[in-house]
Amino acid sequence: MMGVLNHLSTLLLLSLLPPSLSHVVVKFSDVPQCQKFFLEGTTPNLPGILVGGTVQNQNRYKPICQLFKNTYRFATLYDTTNRIPVFSAYTFTGNISGRPSQSWMIEPQVLNNNIDIGVNQAVDADYNAKIKNMPLERGHLFPCSHTPDNDTMRSTFTLTNVVPQKRGFNRGRWRAMEKRVREALVNNCKDNNNRIKAYVLTGAVPSKNNKLNNRVNIPDLLWTAFCCYNSEKDKWMAGAHWGENKEELNTEVLGPHSLADLNVMLNQYYHVYGVVVGDVKVFPDQCSNGDIPTELLVSKNLSVKMLILLRQSFLSLKT
Repeated sequence: MMGVLNHLSTLLLLSLLPPSLSHVVVKFSDVPQCQKFFLEGTTPNLPGILVGGTVQNQNRYKPICQLFKNTYRFATLYDTTNRIPVFSAYTFTGNISGRPSQSWMIEPQVLNNNIDIGVNQAVDADYNAKIKNMPLERGHLFPCSHTPDNDTMRSTFTLTNVVPQKRGFNRGRWRAMEKRVREALVNNCKDNNNRIKAYVLTGAVPSKNNKLNNRVNIPDLLWTAFCCYNSEKDKWMAGAHWGENKEELNTEVLGPHSLADLNVMLNQYYHVYGVVVGDVKVFPDQCSNGDIPTELLVSKNLSVKMLILLRQSFLSLKT
C-alpha cells in the first residue's frame, strides 16, 4: 500500500512540475540538430566523463538535447550524482533583453528506472530550501541574456541548466562578465553573411562535498569559453573566463584567459577533486590560438597589471 501511495505522490509531483520535454540521448551526435551546438560537431574532451563524443559512465552522465516547442535550443551534459550539469553548450547568434515569466522545468527522461523524480536531478524544492548562511540561487549555464528570441530564453529555465551559485557572484562578477562577453561576440563573431555566430561552452567544477539541501552539489568554480570565426579579420577569436563560486562584496572584473589556460586549469581542478584525470580540451585545434577580443582585454575597471596578477592567482591553483 505504501508503495502505491509513493507512486501516486510521484505522479502528482510530475503533474505539478512542468517537463522540459527534452531528449536524453546516448551521444549528442545521435541528433544532428543537437550536434550543431558544438563547433564542427566536436564535443569537449573531459577524460573520465566525455571522450571522443562518448560518455564514459552512461549511468551517471546524461547527454540532453534541450528541446523546447519542437526546436532544439542547446545541449547539456548532466551529472545525475551531483544533480548539476557538467556543461551546457549553445550557439550565440545575438540576444534580446528582458526576463520571461517562466516556471522552472524538470527533465523526466533522466529518471531511468527510478520512480522518484528527485533521485537523479535537482527539483525546485532544493533551491527553495531555507539554509542559513548560504545565499544561493539558480545560476544559468546557458544564460537567458545570451538568447536570440523569447522561446530560447524560456528554454533555459530548466533545472538541468542551472547550478547553485552564490548570489553575490552570480549578480556581480559573473553577470558583468556575461555582459562583456556578449558585447564582444556581437562585435567580433560575424560570418561572411554578416550574421553573428559563436560557439559557447559553460561548465561547473563540482565541490568535494558541499551540498545544497544535502542533495545538490554546490560547485567550487564556474567556467565559460567561446570560439568563433571572424570573417572580417579572417581569423579565429576565442577566450575563456572562470571564477570561484563564493560570495563577494566587490564587482571586480573577471579577466579573460586563453583556451590553453582554461584547459590547464581544468586539468588541475578535476585532478584535485578526483573527477577526471588527463587532458581537457574544450574546443578544436583552430580555436587554441584564437585572439581574445580587445573589448575583453581593456576595461576601465581593470588595469593590465591587475589582469596579470589575477591570471597568476588562478594558475597558482594547480601548484
